[in-house]
Amino acid sequence: MDHQKLRESISEAWATDVLPSLSRLIEIPAVSSAYDAAWEEHGHLRAAVEHVRDWVASRGLPDARCDVVQLDGRAPLLFVDVPATPGAAATGTVLLYGHLDKQPPLGDWSEGLGPWQAVIRDDRLYGRGAADDGYSGYAATTALEAVRGAGGEHARAVLLLETGEESGSPDLPAYLEHLADRLGEVSLVVCLDAGGGDYERLWLTSSLRGAVQATVTVRVLETGIHSGLGSGIVPSSFRVMRRLLDRVEDSETGEVKVAEMAVPIPEERRAEAAELVALHPEVAVPRLPLLPEMRRVSDDDVELVLNNTWRPTLSVTGAGGLPDPAVAGAVLRPWTSFRLSFRLPPSADAEAARAALEKILTTDVPYGAHVEVGDFMVLNGWHAPTPAPWLASALRQVGDRVFGKPCQNMGIGGGIPFTEMLGRRYPQAQFVVTGALGADSNAHVPDEWLHIPFAVQVTEAVAHLLDAHARAGGHT
Repeated sequence: MDHQKLRESISEAWATDVLPSLSRLIEIPAVSSAYDAAWEEHGHLRAAVEHVRDWVASRGLPDARCDVVQLDGRAPLLFVDVPATPGAAATGTVLLYGHLDKQPPLGDWSEGLGPWQAVIRDDRLYGRGAADDGYSGYAATTALEAVRGAGGEHARAVLLLETGEESGSPDLPAYLEHLADRLGEVSLVVCLDAGGGDYERLWLTSSLRGAVQATVTVRVLETGIHSGLGSGIVPSSFRVMRRLLDRVEDSETGEVKVAEMAVPIPEERRAEAAELVALHPEVAVPRLPLLPEMRRVSDDDVELVLNNTWRPTLSVTGAGGLPDPAVAGAVLRPWTSFRLSFRLPPSADAEAARAALEKILTTDVPYGAHVEVGDFMVLNGWHAPTPAPWLASALRQVGDRVFGKPCQNMGIGGGIPFTEMLGRRYPQAQFVVTGALGADSNAHVPDEWLHIPFAVQVTEAVAHLLDAHARAGGHT
């Protein structure tokens, strides 16, 4: 393969073809279904899929088939099937994954920026979904084109872009079952919905946490009453909620007490955390916008990495039944709701954790208060398999040829439902979970942006991996 030609064609494609179309994708407010109950009526998810389909179809990949697939009542996805090059030795399928749904705008964006407005400043493309994860389909398609143009090879490749990832991929299992025959035997999975701590090397995700989210409501009264009449007679719903939370989390240490949410940490991941801290301390524990004098939960950076990747944690991400302080009267409120978000270790059983949580919160409730636990989102984590020799060699070459620095493994505190689902379905497949997201890309928050030069390099890295896989025969 002509590596110089590969690099030049990818850079040119990004400048002349990718950025204009990706910018138009940003303008589509394709908010994920969990945040838009009328998503089907609004049609934005469908519009996003069709927009990318039309672009991929226009690229002229020989005999490629581009289909919008939508099962009844489920968010659509794009399925692109690209036949192998004639000289490919690999017989398995490469599955390239990304998603087109987006997080809500969430707050005020900086002057001149907006969630549905594509703005290029210096090397950054601003707009919701630019980095998470709209660029992925463009990168995958451009990599396939470039491999062919540079005289390289690739196995049969399938591009799968869903529109439910930000909602926990609730429809993906049904689609994977529906498309099982068309997927074939997957031997390499390339997921472009991740990233790392800087823009100087390819970051490889070694593990992803699972999650259990639930809304807990404590009710003590049919209606609110004057606090002067009721306090001391009826316990506040908030106090009952505090006692329930004490069952699942130690408020002094943050340790989660639900046994089903904890697992032994593998020694190789402890070693990986120590290596990351030693080599890239600024990446291992990123700078966060702490207030003055605010301390982190530990002074040991290795322990912080393990906390963020292999230990369960609880965040209260929402509340109901609480009026704004400015208008809060002297009322003993009838109910309190909290949205609980547990992050689970990669190998924890999320369904077992969910069942244990529900039992703990609804058994022997203080004062006989009424407790409802529902609106669950359950997500298993993922633990990367050991790379096959061909893949380990290819990743070393990517480090040398594309970035000039070795690839770096790291665990991620978030989750990608797709990886665990595919890991179960294709246990012999090799996985490369990577992407263009950086620690400061502002995914999920205002001013999301994509580092354009890095995205170009990630595209080049994917092209090298496609060629290496095809020449190795896809052997694991």
